[in-house]
Amino acid sequence: MNAMETTTTIGVSIAVPEPYGRLLQDRRAGFGDPAAYAIPTHVTLLPPTDVGCTDLLAFRRHLAQVAAEGRPFPMRLRGTDTFRPLSPVVYVALAEGAGGCAELQEKVRSGPVERELQFPYHPHVTVAHGIADAAMDRAQRELAEFTAAWTAAGFALYEQGGDGVWRKMRDYPFGAEAPTVPHQQSAAEAREATRL
Repeated sequence: MNAMETTTTIGVSIAVPEPYGRLLQDRRAGFGDPAAYAIPTHVTLLPPTDVGCTDLLAFRRHLAQVAAEGRPFPMRLRGTDTFRPLSPVVYVALAEGAGGCAELQEKVRSGPVERELQFPYHPHVTVAHGIADAAMDRAQRELAEFTAAWTAAGFALYEQGGDGVWRKMRDYPFGAEAPTVPHQQSAAEAREATRL
């Protein structure tokens, strides 16, 4: 990456559809997690990663190709678990779809944007992160019976704004032809364009 190049923080994920996505977001806020409404409810494929504009353009082409080759697969959430004490996270677990997510995240990370993972990949839906242990215990207990099921039909690219909020840049539906969706300029690309 060029030292003068503007960078942005991106992530790739499978969204948890409504009504489940909002319900889990509201519950996360209710447990006292201040990030609840800044992060759409999701299963991560690429964790937060800093990229330059040049890499981002190539990465978007790569994502379109990955999506074009992808096929829908079933997803099912059931119950809770935690990464504590290794990491202060309580999550809703994937009872179905973990294999599809694992395969997909490998393909996403095999392109022009490299990202080493801090921990082995374990698909999940975070419902509490970095809050008091008592609140984490409550989240794990109160969502222990939670279930949801849907068909993953694609994934999305997100960008984190200066305000810390994650916003969708583009959907990548499975089976769609790679070059058909017009380019939507990211905030980093807009900043870079004004520099030139």
